[in-house]
Amino acid sequence: MDMIAGPRVARAQKWWSGDTRPASGKAMTAEGGAYDEAVRSVRAGTLDADEAAGQLIDRMTDRELLGLLDGDSPRRLLPIIPVLHGRRPFVAGAVPRLGIPGIRFSDGTRGVVIGASTAFPAAMARAATWDPSLEERVGLAIGLETRARGANYSASICVNLLRHPAWGRAQECYGEDPVLTGLMGSALTRGVRVNVMACVKHFALNSMENARFEVDVSLDEHSLHEVYLPHFKAVIEAGADSVMSAYNKVRGEYMDINRALLTEVLRHEWGFSGFVTSDWVFGTHDAVLSLEAGMDIEMPLRLLRARDLPVALRSGEVARATVELSARRILRTSVLHAARREAARPSVSLIASPAHRALAHQVAAESIVMLKNDSIGAAPLLPLAPTIGHLAVIGRLATRANLGDNGSARVRPPSTSSPLQGLREALPRVRFTTASGRNVSAAAAAAAAADTAIVIVGLDEHDEGESVVTGGVDVGVLGRAFASGPLRRTFVALAHVASRFVHGGDRTSLDLHPLDVRLIRAVTAANPRTVVVLIGGSAILTQAWRANVPALLLAWYGGMEGGRALASVLTGAAEPGGRLPFVLPTDAGHLPPFDPAAKNVVYDEHWGQRRLDREGHAPAFPFGFGLGYTRIEHRLLGHKFNETGGSAQVLVTNTGERAGSTVVQVYAADISVRRPVAQLLGFRKVMLQAGEERSVQVTLDAGPTLQRDPVTRRWSPRAGDWALLAAQHNPDSWAGAAPLERPGIRPGDKGATDPRPA
Repeated sequence: MDMIAGPRVARAQKWWSGDTRPASGKAMTAEGGAYDEAVRSVRAGTLDADEAAGQLIDRMTDRELLGLLDGDSPRRLLPIIPVLHGRRPFVAGAVPRLGIPGIRFSDGTRGVVIGASTAFPAAMARAATWDPSLEERVGLAIGLETRARGANYSASICVNLLRHPAWGRAQECYGEDPVLTGLMGSALTRGVRVNVMACVKHFALNSMENARFEVDVSLDEHSLHEVYLPHFKAVIEAGADSVMSAYNKVRGEYMDINRALLTEVLRHEWGFSGFVTSDWVFGTHDAVLSLEAGMDIEMPLRLLRARDLPVALRSGEVARATVELSARRILRTSVLHAARREAARPSVSLIASPAHRALAHQVAAESIVMLKNDSIGAAPLLPLAPTIGHLAVIGRLATRANLGDNGSARVRPPSTSSPLQGLREALPRVRFTTASGRNVSAAAAAAAAADTAIVIVGLDEHDEGESVVTGGVDVGVLGRAFASGPLRRTFVALAHVASRFVHGGDRTSLDLHPLDVRLIRAVTAANPRTVVVLIGGSAILTQAWRANVPALLLAWYGGMEGGRALASVLTGAAEPGGRLPFVLPTDAGHLPPFDPAAKNVVYDEHWGQRRLDREGHAPAFPFGFGLGYTRIEHRLLGHKFNETGGSAQVLVTNTGERAGSTVVQVYAADISVRRPVAQLLGFRKVMLQAGEERSVQVTLDAGPTLQRDPVTRRWSPRAGDWALLAAQHNPDSWAGAAPLERPGIRPGDKGATDPRPA
């Protein structure tokens, strides 16, 4: 073991220094240039990537081959991973003798975590733009900055479905809908992989934080393949190079040893040819079983595999062919990406450049969802009147940039803008009065003296986010001394105690803090011209206080330009372009049960807006909802559709007096049931000038209208009388819907037998 471990420690030291050259420091020998030669050959077309990977494997020793299958950093770095995570890439599988750079890992769903980088709005905010083309531009920027920081791999694509808004890491996903999530995740993937390998995570069914190391998710085949996996498949088809397995169990097996999902579904059914990494440190539970199941790289340290695989290979417990299979996937993907990516490495001057800051500003503005905008007198309260002279800005979050949680997605931008700063810059001639809101009476007095009051409340990194210290971890990966006995019990007990005091984790309530509610009520009573701005990563209930608030916006974790973007929307310089990527219910009881400490959970196909539709609950604001500063109408003109998809033609008319945007949303449902459950099939964001009328085409995804046979794995139309509707949000009525064209199935036919319960 020591003979095998020694050179790996040296590589870890090279990783920390950023040096992946041969140990001599001299120019590479012909052998040292083997990887670069493989890349050139693939680029020139004289070798394919499989052949190039095979030639590299033929030149590798067993020690080097096994070195591809886990991180290059020694175990002793575990306590300082949070520090190192933001300084340099974590490397896995570097082989200096052959010039193999290894996987050079960077994290971050809202930007690059290494150094000072552009902080984009959180993924949930970007989902609210409903604009895949904009998200692809974000992906391109993240990929450029990732590569400029010396990494070649970005774990920036999180497409876990929002099962419940109390999930602590909700801000890192794209909301509750599989089609929206799949299109946004695919767009980010396309942008990222122009420069670095794109990793999608966390596969699969990872949608709670506090118990993520322990929870076992059970569900039937239909829910699995028709609800919780389609968006992963979409991102794989968009070209994702790598998949990160989740910490949790699915049907009794941890994901790193879940061959049914990692191999039979991911590779055999979907045709994925890239490689799979574990989630970090505690995401690998068995060195041999995980390799045989299809998990290729243990990240980011030398732990279980460094300890167990050398012996297993020598004894025959694991076949060399199994090792080579994973090695081939890793090298093939790496060589192929290096051969196809942009040739020139981007300059560090691109990081947080004016262009990337402008993009962050645009995304933040287009993500803001206006939920209410009542008229006060002759005109709606927003945008703010140009004659305004005195503005009261109130709330503990008014002076904070509030970028999101402090977990693995944390980005440290070189500068930020708070809501107050953004408003001061946008309105230099306006008098400002500020109040933190801790003294509710003082805040109400400040509001009463102003022309308009803006209350900024919501959540921060203390309320939700990744919980870096979590009870329930399998500490056996740290060494045999931790596998059992008093040391293990002590460590686990400390982890459980520590998990109660760290930031983040799952939310305990969907309500605002009680002080925030008192503040809103006091300020609206003092000044009827009050705007409330909510900050957070997912749903916040408004039922208890919304009635007396004339203007209400959801501004998310808006990134480094979030304050300026909010000001541009409030003043009317920009349109509030956001639409809800989830439903806002009137009552948390209308959502599925959520127990953050659960060790066993059952998922089904009834969640979010679909659950409210099925049970007949009217939402506070439906999925897809959002107001603008103009009036836009939609009318379905026609559609073409079959089992592979289709398109709808929709007439869109701006009947207002200013330019504005809308999201054309096309839904389908089986209208033969008493309470139709809408399924989003497609959408398109459109900008229209005042008075403009345009016919737009919306691409439709057939997936939500199909069901998968668990035995044959074939897809067929779901039963029922299906209809199609173009709308501005999830429909509350199906009057006027057009029958959905389904070749071979006439209206009234039942289609394939649907075995799911009604």
